[in-house]
Amino acid sequence: MLKIAYDPIYAHPLPEGHRFPMLKYELIPGQLLHEGIITPANLFSPGLPDEDLITQTHDVAYWHQLRDLTLPDKEQRRTGFPLSARLIEREMRIAKGTIDGCRFASESGVAFNVAGGTHHAGSNWGEGFCLLNDQAIAANYLLNNSLSKSILIIDLDVHQGNGTAEIFEKEPRVFTFSMHGANNFPYRKERSNLDIPLQDGVSDDEYLGILVKTLPQLIANRKPDFIFYLSGVDILATDKLGKLALSKEACKARDQFVFEQCIKYSIPVQVSMGGGYSPDIRDIVEAHCNTFKVAVDLYF
Repeated sequence: MLKIAYDPIYAHPLPEGHRFPMLKYELIPGQLLHEGIITPANLFSPGLPDEDLITQTHDVAYWHQLRDLTLPDKEQRRTGFPLSARLIEREMRIAKGTIDGCRFASESGVAFNVAGGTHHAGSNWGEGFCLLNDQAIAANYLLNNSLSKSILIIDLDVHQGNGTAEIFEKEPRVFTFSMHGANNFPYRKERSNLDIPLQDGVSDDEYLGILVKTLPQLIANRKPDFIFYLSGVDILATDKLGKLALSKEACKARDQFVFEQCIKYSIPVQVSMGGGYSPDIRDIVEAHCNTFKVAVDLYF
């Protein structure tokens, strides 16, 4: 059965100016339920991770500043969020949802987190609406519990996964692959194991051509036993922050190709949704829901 991490706290209210990006977290499962793609049995509400799971990835001092709400104002502004106990609980539950998703993916081939993809959070910093790096925390959980020996992180959000790259810079068991806008946030990039920077205005054919050429060879060479996929939909032409020119059809084809490669090589995959900032929320929700629909068609 497809399992999807979701909790109402994912869409918890924030001060004016922060609410719109959060709407998708309640609209996505609602739309999937409405269309009959999933039932309530597919959804699970994650608990809270033990602190030692967090500090296997993030520096203890940084985590304590988050937990105790003592992160300096300058660092809070860097995250884009005003710090609160509710926000920290949200970040913790998202991380636990991704950890739990690894187990479900190992059982059925694929599992989702409605939120997550918080790839701008580094070992001792948060930025770009990311405080705890959910897929990095889950990857370290797999490694430290001998549940994986070789992990591939496929980051196809329009923004480079700089935090993820920094966290795993010296970890040979994790290969980080980021295909992102060259002229986009973060403006100071970290070094992934494989970065493919894209120029503004990249089209459907060019984008998919690069992915088709790169991913199968990467999987064949690295031979991962687990994959994390960050499926941001901010690659859409409609996205106000993305700068690329992809259609919803190409975004869906991207997801299908990633899943087909995971199936071909029998590699379980955990999927976190990442970014999406189109002015019309319907474009964001449709593109994200397409990712779920493709997985249902291919796996179940």
